[in-house]
Amino acid sequence: MTIDGQEIRVERLVKDWAGTRAVDGISFTAEPGSFTVLLGPSGCGKSTTLRLVAGIETATDGRIAIGARDVTGLPPGERHISMVFQTYALFPHLTVGENIVFGLRVRKLPKAEREERLKRVADLLGITHLLDRRPSQISGGQQQRVALGRAIVAETPVCLMDEPLSNLDAKLRHEMRQEIRGLQQRFGITMLYVTHDQAEAMSMADRVILMRDGRIEQDAPPDELYDRPATAFAARFIGTPPMNLLALADAPSGAVVRGTDAAIGFGAGEGMLLGVRPEDLAFAETGLPARVVAVEYLGADSLVACMVAGEACDVRVPGRAALRPGDTCFIRLPPTGRLHLFDAASGRRRDDTARRSDRPATAGA
Repeated sequence: MTIDGQEIRVERLVKDWAGTRAVDGISFTAEPGSFTVLLGPSGCGKSTTLRLVAGIETATDGRIAIGARDVTGLPPGERHISMVFQTYALFPHLTVGENIVFGLRVRKLPKAEREERLKRVADLLGITHLLDRRPSQISGGQQQRVALGRAIVAETPVCLMDEPLSNLDAKLRHEMRQEIRGLQQRFGITMLYVTHDQAEAMSMADRVILMRDGRIEQDAPPDELYDRPATAFAARFIGTPPMNLLALADAPSGAVVRGTDAAIGFGAGEGMLLGVRPEDLAFAETGLPARVVAVEYLGADSLVACMVAGEACDVRVPGRAALRPGDTCFIRLPPTGRLHLFDAASGRRRDDTARRSDRPATAGA
């Protein structure tokens, strides 16, 4: 079975709640057959955006199109979409099989077709042996598969998912991420998926729409979001641990990390923030002077939390770090091509104003 996914196009979408703007004029496109994730902290407007696309909420302004149709004013039942909720929304008095085909019964599909679709989906998800049980008699992961089955059996070109894995433990979340992504690719469904978990977004999405305060902070593929964040907020939100941000100052040698004399290979530094990923840093005999605050051994690597001129700076190193809390050390910066520059006031990326080079920055060179 293959489903031809349809494009989702959102234009200048607005949603006001009693004078509060939950969604503030956002625009984006989810390509046909793509997996697009709405990512962001609680209260950023991602779930409200999904509910607007679904038709569960009514837009204050703007336009929503699915395929060639303007669906802005249509009720959910006329948008030809399926949806998986955070709570799974299973009927407790119905069996698993009855839950899966409930929507088909409402649409009055013939019994033979309902049974054929149910068998196909149950076999696909490995839940054939559960069809006669009630939701209370199966585990959380199995309930999630039932909710997925109900969405797949509808054979709609668009599927919306609102934090569907948040109630599962870490192991099940990992397994279900792979399963959902595999199903989406296999069937060609256009999927719009809401989460606050960056691991879900980065591992599943073709494109991530990072939201903040009802607006889009950055809309990009996962690798671009990680390697070239458009704002300091994006830099800090993506990555575990997140990107280090250090205030800069001016010196005769050029930009330096404030409170040190370590030049970093850029021009002006005042009013700027230097961004650098923890895995791009290393310890050396010279560089940024630092004091170790804590060391976390993670097995394959260690995370060393340091203070540099009064600011926190994390360093990720392979294996076990030969450092202890209270030690003094020096941190070597990577080549300037791995450094990121942001305007401290606006948070916007400013690498275009900086001198780029493939040689290491002066600090620790």
